[in-house]
Amino acid sequence: MTAVIGNTNRKKIVGLVFLVLAAAAFYLLIKVNVKYFDYVMKLRVPKLLVMITTAFCIGSASIVFQSIINNTIVTPCLLGMNSLYGLIHTAVVFVFGSSSLLARNANFSFAVDLVLMGMAATLIYSYLFKKTRHNVLYVLLAGTVLSTFFTSVQTTLVRVMDPNEYDALLASLVASFSNVNSGILLFSLALMGVIVVALRKELALLNVITLGRDQAVNLGVDYDRTIRRLLLGVTLFIAIATAMVGPVSFLGLIIANLSRQLFKTYRHSYLIAGSALIGMVILVAGQVLVEQVFTYSVPVSVFITVGGGVYFLYLLLNNRKA
Repeated sequence: MTAVIGNTNRKKIVGLVFLVLAAAAFYLLIKVNVKYFDYVMKLRVPKLLVMITTAFCIGSASIVFQSIINNTIVTPCLLGMNSLYGLIHTAVVFVFGSSSLLARNANFSFAVDLVLMGMAATLIYSYLFKKTRHNVLYVLLAGTVLSTFFTSVQTTLVRVMDPNEYDALLASLVASFSNVNSGILLFSLALMGVIVVALRKELALLNVITLGRDQAVNLGVDYDRTIRRLLLGVTLFIAIATAMVGPVSFLGLIIANLSRQLFKTYRHSYLIAGSALIGMVILVAGQVLVEQVFTYSVPVSVFITVGGGVYFLYLLLNNRKA
């Protein structure tokens, strides 16, 4: 029976891979004038790679986070990284102005986002994890409180900010794949590779972690250390994705739960791969709508937020019935 389920899940993975390839080919080739083929590819290929990278970051981080918390209707955005991203950009514009190098230069902006969010993840959550005696729920509650605090400070800065500066700031607070930096992409991929290699042992223990603390400890797992390192990895992955394109809060909730519903397995290799692949399809399809139907008038994050909100209500009602 297990072999049959495994074979079925492998077929589903292959199907999702073909679906991603088809969506990518459609995005790259739709309405392309042969005369300007090279120019169009220079614009679209980096966007496609950023969408794939973002989907992988958010999809894998969401599955791991849900397994750590043991709840399928939570997302890593509860750790406060999205709110911290908004605060960082607002503070930069408020203090230095929208014409400053930090605000205009994509490389500097990305570096500042990643360094500050990475430091917050390392210092705040590692410290909280120790102070709360490795209680993940307390860390989650602290993340929610910090998210509210970051949002409150950002709102205060916005209220006293020059309206013209706010107009310049607004574009950076909405997730967008319209303008991407290939240099940032290469650095992000390298950093993701380092994180995956560093956490390879902990990732291999995810199937055991989901059994619960007592069972994992009985099987010889250093539960507290494993959870702490995985939580740090999740936060860094979300920081990378957010720093690249901006906050996409509901994407993780959508793709992680769709993956769980599609594969119905405890094996995280299938769940993570499925979540990432589904995320790639959703982002590419959403970007096609943004560019070809709405001609950039509506950002892709709007579709994800609306769809994610409806899907979240569906999950809540479904869980209540169960």
